[in-house]
Amino acid sequence: MTQNIYDNQAFFSGYAKLGRSIEGLDGAPEWAALRQILPPLSGRKVVDLGCGYGWFSRYARSQGATEVLGLDVSERMLNRANEMTTDQNIIYRKGDLEHLCLPPQMYHLAYSSLTLHYIKALPTLLTTIYQSLVPGGSFIFSAEHPIYTAPRQPGWLIADDGLKSWPVNSYQAEGERITNWLAEGVIKQHRTLGTYINLLIKKGFIITHLEEWGPTVQQIADCPALDEEKERPMIFLLSAKKPE
Repeated sequence: MTQNIYDNQAFFSGYAKLGRSIEGLDGAPEWAALRQILPPLSGRKVVDLGCGYGWFSRYARSQGATEVLGLDVSERMLNRANEMTTDQNIIYRKGDLEHLCLPPQMYHLAYSSLTLHYIKALPTLLTTIYQSLVPGGSFIFSAEHPIYTAPRQPGWLIADDGLKSWPVNSYQAEGERITNWLAEGVIKQHRTLGTYINLLIKKGFIITHLEEWGPTVQQIADCPALDEEKERPMIFLLSAKKPE
């Protein structure tokens, strides 16, 4: 099962104070770039993987999506999403992305924001997503950039022979990383950018856009804390399609 860190009270309380939690999509500095690579949503069916508070689910409906399914492993996130939503065409459901089942050829868009770096069984999830898309459907996601998850800060890597200290700035050493962000013991999966891309290709996706996101000059002026993102990308954005 995916680590359900969002139901940890300390983590959830800290997450609730972030700009993206308070302001929604407009509080996420990468949103403007993500929005530019979205396909038309009018008349489409959408699945939001790791929906959190449901910000994107509600956006999709505002753009004309006919049905939206928001999935999250966190009861706290789903409760907040339901509190903020009055649209009967948005359904929120608890779902573990490590063991996800979706109906075949149902969705025009699968969307995921900052979730895939938590998923250990990513190849299986990508197969499920591919099969759930109609021909020509899109998969668009953001994830923590591998340069960021390597990571630069001290941490741990879980190897096959048990927990051990590791030179964690080793980009090529893929595997679990344990970090302290909002709470202790947050587990993330480090993969190289090449691994992400090759997994998508192997599953049959056509990659249409890849962006190693960084803030604009204006964004840094508005939020000086983003200045450090000039040194290395924290997030990457990717758009892929299922062939017609």
